[in-house]
Amino acid sequence: MSTSPARQPAQPIRLYGFPLSGHSHRVELFLTLLDLPYEFIYVDLPKKAQKDAAFLAKNPRGQVPVIEDGDITLYDSTAILVYLARQYGEAGWLPSDPADAARVQQFLSLASGEVLEGPGKARLVKVFGAPHDYALATQKAAALLQLLDDHLAGRSFLVGTRPTIADIACYSYVAHAPEGGVSLDAYTHVRGWIARIESLPKFVPMPATPLAA
Repeated sequence: MSTSPARQPAQPIRLYGFPLSGHSHRVELFLTLLDLPYEFIYVDLPKKAQKDAAFLAKNPRGQVPVIEDGDITLYDSTAILVYLARQYGEAGWLPSDPADAARVQQFLSLASGEVLEGPGKARLVKVFGAPHDYALATQKAAALLQLLDDHLAGRSFLVGTRPTIADIACYSYVAHAPEGGVSLDAYTHVRGWIARIESLPKFVPMPATPLAA
């Protein structure tokens, strides 16, 4: 599988993000896998920089990530993945087949829903002290991981036989679930899938944070 982009941006893509944000990591990982030039611009989430007027002009929702590609500004991590796949990636990252394209969308919705509500929020509680319901988040994480483990039995990737943006969207928070006190030990197929993502050429990890006590 080639990682060379079909085209290159006229100038490096500007990625506004936070290093410990799984949403930011989705985009940084995909930029790296596509071998696209980019500049990472640190947004200080602990100091609420994402709520400053200058940032809200880029994303009125006050969230990272945001990209600027020339005169195009986009927010929402899964929307950005779709754009990058169509603009710069090989066709396989977002399949042209209607059924497979719909299956990718199912996992993009899962990434914005159960992945965030389960392992994502459990990690927010343990790492950042966020005021979420930890017991509910761990319950949702267990249900999600079982769903993914069942789906990945006999499969290498979430859709089809090669990685797509479905895998990129779901990877970061699932791989870092242990940081939220959610063990991956029981989910053999999920752990194998994580290893396959991490073995892709030009893979870049999200910085680790200490495991929950």
